[in-house]
Amino acid sequence: MKILLAEDDRDFGNILSQYISISGFDITLARDGKEAWDLFGQVNPDLCVLDVMMPEMDGFTLGEKIKEAKPDIPVIFLTAKSLKEDIVRGLKIGADDYITKPFDPEVLILRINNILKRAYSSSNDEFRISKTVLKFNTLELISGENKEKLTLKEAQLLKFFIVNKNKVLAREDILTEIWGEDDYFLGRSMDVFISRLRKYLSDDKNIDIRTVRGTGFILEEIKPGEEFRKEEEPGEK
Repeated sequence: MKILLAEDDRDFGNILSQYISISGFDITLARDGKEAWDLFGQVNPDLCVLDVMMPEMDGFTLGEKIKEAKPDIPVIFLTAKSLKEDIVRGLKIGADDYITKPFDPEVLILRINNILKRAYSSSNDEFRISKTVLKFNTLELISGENKEKLTLKEAQLLKFFIVNKNKVLAREDILTEIWGEDDYFLGRSMDVFISRLRKYLSDDKNIDIRTVRGTGFILEEIKPGEEFRKEEEPGEK
């Protein structure tokens, strides 16, 4: 698997590059956003790790260009900030993960392995519930009359819900399974993803991602003659 790393901090970039390399990946290191964009077309990576604050071209702008060129490629953002606005912007671009500095390089390797394993090792393409079909390998969702192109992280999260339908899933279990660890900021990111999935699934009146107060969430399939009660947005206690 080929990884493109864009990091303008020379020492930190070298450390991350070495960790990624000794973990068995083919690593290409860029020192700024413009160089990373030039290398992207040459390398054709399987995953990109992008620092947000870089000269020439910032990580968010670079991420947008990469997603336009190759929508399905996983992207991880690295940032020294933990502002909600930055996290939301990264998610809107289609980021699969968001790591706040400082962090242990082994955490990055864990995140990379988890994302690549889910992105490229799925043998089952279609996951169904009610009138909804998730075509995982092409990241397509058909729900009632609604058709959406999902990000990889959205597809992974919905797949996990469908596989465990009608089962209460604890927040920490979802975070560990999809994001690799249970973390407050990742939890807020998960809430954004769940809000999106609820919107995507709104045309299928037979299913609902329901908040289980104080525990987590459950993807319920409605029984004949029953109705769903309106649920709160995720993250409310």
